[in-house]
Amino acid sequence: MKSISVFLICLLLFSCNQPTKKPTMNKKIVIAHRGASAYLPEHTIEAKTMAHAMNVDFIEQDLVLSKDDVPIVIHDIYLDDVTDVATKFPTRKREDNRFYVIDFTFNELKRLQVSERFNPETGEQFYPNRFPKGKGNFKLHSLQEEIELIQGLNASTKKNIGIYPEIKAPEFHQQEGKNLTEIVLKVLADYGYKTKKDNCILQCFDAKELERIRKELKSDLFLVQLMEFEEETKQLAHFASYADGIGPWYTQILSDKVDGKFTFTSLVTDAHQLGLKVHPYTFRADQLVEFTTFNEMMQTLLIDANVDGAFTDFPDLVVAFLNKK
Repeated sequence: MKSISVFLICLLLFSCNQPTKKPTMNKKIVIAHRGASAYLPEHTIEAKTMAHAMNVDFIEQDLVLSKDDVPIVIHDIYLDDVTDVATKFPTRKREDNRFYVIDFTFNELKRLQVSERFNPETGEQFYPNRFPKGKGNFKLHSLQEEIELIQGLNASTKKNIGIYPEIKAPEFHQQEGKNLTEIVLKVLADYGYKTKKDNCILQCFDAKELERIRKELKSDLFLVQLMEFEEETKQLAHFASYADGIGPWYTQILSDKVDGKFTFTSLVTDAHQLGLKVHPYTFRADQLVEFTTFNEMMQTLLIDANVDGAFTDFPDLVVAFLNKK
């Protein structure tokens, strides 16, 4: 752990000498997907600190509620694929053999050790060449703790890096009697994130919930509608009635490859005509399917397809790529 801390301190010292970046939605932005998750376990304070030092534009926070209504920064409603919950609390799983964040208090969650993502049935690490599973001393943390980290680093490094929270599984939380969205919006407001002028983008896959955030809860934040399914590409006009941008899976942008070059669907053009920004997910240098190299992926989507930003596990590589353009 000591070596990790020294490494992060060095990164921060380096970042202090980098130019301050002013937030703008009129440039291509780099969103640190779960932090610098290619290099440190996802959604850990260490991964967020490293992402900040890499001079990204925004850092992402996936949010799930604890039993005592604390917004926890974790990608899923489950605990057993990124923590040692099965070892520390073996009797607390549900009938489906999964361990749920919502069944644990914040203090109990703090006792867990966070690891690189793995298959809970086999124990096999999902990305084998990333940070070694089970090494280090990583913990879960709250939205409040992460905001204070980012705002504190902004103050000490004279930067203005934003946050990009996601409301995770709102319907599940509602079925459990929890008001995740309302709690998150209050926390954001308490820390100064209330309008589109504030350096915060709020996202959700659930279209009904994101529309409710705008129309019923009267939020004036910059809202991004996440997209997963092909049929959603036909709903852009409706999305534009409440959202400011879309976050599609990048494959929804790609069409055929002709003479060695990608062609594209009309998604980006259609979105831009409706005034929507486009922030596709997820750029991974160690998970190239359609592309030969990561540089080809960045060139194809960021430049040729003209998207407005990217979620990436490798924020340093995307920042460096855009700085050369």
